[in-house]
Amino acid sequence: MRVKIIDEYNRIPTRTQSALLTVMGDNCAEVLGHIHECPDAAWYLTANDDAGGGTNQVIEALRDRIDVIVQALSFNPRFLGDLLKRVEQNVRPEDVVPPGIIFSEEECRAMEAAVRTVELPAPVRRRIEFFCSQFELMEAAGEQFEYKTKDTARLSRADWGQLVAADEGRDRLKDLGAQTVNGLSVRNITTLLKFAKALAWFRGADEVDLEDVRQILPFVLKDKLHPDPDAAFFALPVNGAFVADRLSWLRRLFDSSNEEYDRLVLDQQDPVGRMAEEFALGLHGLESREVRARLNGIERLVTDLTRGRKLYGPLYDDLLKLKYLHQRYTNYLAWLQSR
Repeated sequence: MRVKIIDEYNRIPTRTQSALLTVMGDNCAEVLGHIHECPDAAWYLTANDDAGGGTNQVIEALRDRIDVIVQALSFNPRFLGDLLKRVEQNVRPEDVVPPGIIFSEEECRAMEAAVRTVELPAPVRRRIEFFCSQFELMEAAGEQFEYKTKDTARLSRADWGQLVAADEGRDRLKDLGAQTVNGLSVRNITTLLKFAKALAWFRGADEVDLEDVRQILPFVLKDKLHPDPDAAFFALPVNGAFVADRLSWLRRLFDSSNEEYDRLVLDQQDPVGRMAEEFALGLHGLESREVRARLNGIERLVTDLTRGRKLYGPLYDDLLKLKYLHQRYTNYLAWLQSR
């Protein structure tokens, strides 16, 4: 069926979790030598306690497959009368679902196609880029520039506290990346884009606005972007609640990122973006003189960006982008000369 529900998935044995992971990822599973196919579906997994309270440890790969996490709110006793009515009249929740929100398989396919057509404007995309750039940098994790990342630190199994202590030079309160122990994966960012489009579509909009992203982002990243409880930000009494309230913390992170984006006036001043747009037009027909001019422009910009400035996440990603452009132009120039 189009919708599948796995109740209390954290009580499933590890071997079965692996099979479930295969079904969700590959749409098929092998059981006793037989291949069972499972068409694309929307999966809903429930857990009474997803913080280690189940019968079995949930494998990390399965947790990563869960795109969006919604925590059920606690029951408000002011609605006890409605609960009593359910008991007395033997009302089953599934019997009172409004027919208007029960969709056929064909309607689900049509909705999915419509969601994909929702436009993500460049200014909104740029703010998402800026937000995602905040978290991966960790200078002390690597010697080579490309490997100065939290992912390098995680894979090396180095002592996190020692790396944080060695990662000096930045304002630990200003740096949003200092609040987390990891960055964002491609899957996380892809999910954010899809669900932002979906939220905009269900609101009846033709394009995603910033508020769509702001509202859906905490639910997408709730179990993906992990806070560092020892960070200076959480040591401030006014921020103590954010350690437990992940949703509010994530929304605060996004708001802080947008405030910094506005402070830097990046909508009007984005030289890296302009160079990327220029490169996206293609290299066909460019002469050696123009290629060398663009290479010189990239080198001057790198010098300007790094002169007297501390390395923060967005600057780190900008420099990696400029290095990529420089390599592409260099390779193209070598090809021109070889002819």
